Amino acid sequence: MTLGVGGSTMEAELARLNSCRARAVLIGDQERAERVGRAQTLMRENGIDAIYLDATSSLTYFTGARFYQSERIIGAVLTAAGDLAFICPAFEEEKLREGLSGTPKIHCWEEHESPFALLTEMLISLVGPGATVGLDEQAPFFLFDGLRAQNGGFDLVNAKTVTAGCRMCKTAPELALMQQAKDMTLEVQKATARILRPGIKTTEVVEFIDKAHRKMGADNGSTFCIVLFGEATAYPHGVSYAQELQEGDMVLIDTGCSLHGYQSDITRSYVFGAPNDRQRQIWDLEKAAQAAAFEAAQLGALCEDVDRAARGVIEAAGFGPGYKVPGLPHRTGHGVGMDIHEWAYLVQGDKTPLKPGMCFSNEPMICLYGEFGVRLEDHFYMGSDGPVWFTQPSHSIDDPFGLGA
Repeated sequence: MTLGVGGSTMEAELARLNSCRARAVLIGDQERAERVGRAQTLMRENGIDAIYLDATSSLTYFTGARFYQSERIIGAVLTAAGDLAFICPAFEEEKLREGLSGTPKIHCWEEHESPFALLTEMLISLVGPGATVGLDEQAPFFLFDGLRAQNGGFDLVNAKTVTAGCRMCKTAPELALMQQAKDMTLEVQKATARILRPGIKTTEVVEFIDKAHRKMGADNGSTFCIVLFGEATAYPHGVSYAQELQEGDMVLIDTGCSLHGYQSDITRSYVFGAPNDRQRQIWDLEKAAQAAAFEAAQLGALCEDVDRAARGVIEAAGFGPGYKVPGLPHRTGHGVGMDIHEWAYLVQGDKTPLKPGMCFSNEPMICLYGEFGVRLEDHFYMGSDGPVWFTQPSHSIDDPFGLGA
């Protein structure tokens, strides 16, 4: 039997888990003020007079406000001169204020009024007609379309140069929150491996993982969860049907949580029972590809170089080429922070140079349709001397969590 897999119960494992949420150090007003300062510098460098932040993670990043996107406009305007003003429906004003420090200016619109007209008035007042306005890249098209129809004469551009320019490189407080979130999910992964038994359903495991993340102190249970057994493990984002675990099945569990808005995302693959030669061969190849990606992630290297290193290991073993299956059908990794998928991406064509503070997943999955798949996913950040793991990679197929190391 694979070490650390099976032998326990859901009740026993939940009882062993303890919340570590109280240990988290929150992002403070000083940190947010520094973020606004960086944004202003980038706006001036790129000729942008103001940016509009929709109710996305970027709004939270710069202001601390947490809201959800809907058909109603809720957001903020930040100017290159340092002005900050919010917009929201009148009935949401008090709720919005709850997440803000101080007494910021909030412009409100009633249900029968046009939020696009109000936003246009705000922008004209702050930066004048005809100004260059960057829109949050995650804002819906209807916002762009409604603002354009107001004929404010604005040059509407993508605010990505500012938002991504600030958010791609994490600060020490951000790295600390991410480290804690990933430590929490790794403990959940270990607990989940111990509850496995013949006949357990993937749906039962998903429910357990959510409860375990809540017990650990995550913001709201699992942010996402993929649990696959046997042949279904060959499909990167899962299948539409539940499976029951059988002896000899490959197990793939990909899950994460949020801690004060910062994300974890860890995948573990192992065998329930004794691995056969084919499973062992592919698992070892996957581990080698993940290691090659990590070694290639040096300061100044391009994101696509990291993907090329992992893919090269897999292709040298006779799989692929490129994105063909059997082999690695998706990118090697993605940026991560307040969103699970962020800039930049470890994929062919992304020529972003690696800089200190950048954070990535490392998950060059091997898919064998009709057989099984293996994905080992850990995250790393770029330190002052090169890549640093948040969580240590799986030890071996026989001891995936390094319990006997």
